[in-house]
Amino acid sequence: MDIKSAEFIISNSDVSKCPKEQLPEYAFIGRSNVGKSSLINMLTNRKNLAKTSGRPGKTQLINHFKINNTWFLVDLPGYGYARVSKKAKKTFQKFITNYFEKRKQLVSAFVLVDIRHEPQKIDLEFMEWLGENGIPFSIIFTKADKLKPGASERNVLNYKNEMLKTWEEMPMHFVTSSSKNTGKEDLLNYIHQINEELKSNFN
Repeated sequence: MDIKSAEFIISNSDVSKCPKEQLPEYAFIGRSNVGKSSLINMLTNRKNLAKTSGRPGKTQLINHFKINNTWFLVDLPGYGYARVSKKAKKTFQKFITNYFEKRKQLVSAFVLVDIRHEPQKIDLEFMEWLGENGIPFSIIFTKADKLKPGASERNVLNYKNEMLKTWEEMPMHFVTSSSKNTGKEDLLNYIHQINEELKSNFN
């Protein structure tokens, strides 16, 4: 799939104010500083569609981007060590939870994981919550360019082994690098394939 248009539509913290259009949505979420904005910019061929920052936790709202006028890419606040107050974190958590539980247009979540690290409890717990709530998701391993190929494969295998302790199978996953465009085609083709299968549902 080629992305010919990527348009920012709205930011908000209230699920009821999200776009009313019946278009499939894909939500991107991960720990702060996992490289989410860079990945979104890479996927959409836009340098500044999603704001990148050296300060973790910059995304603090639900951000909708309309892609090719046919689907929405949704940029959600990161979780983890964002430098915000406990009260703010609770607020984020509330509207993130509301989004996942109430947003009927949501087709799948993409949980971003930094490939350089061992499986993190916070990521595993979040994916467990998605599973318990019946929310489809895939894993996107980011920053693959920071490791040698063998190390990347090893870390993905470690993740798989950890997840298979509680999951029947490893979810669909992608290995990406925003600086090298690694994984871009596979990820976009995956979204395109789902969109084609869902056409009758959204028309």
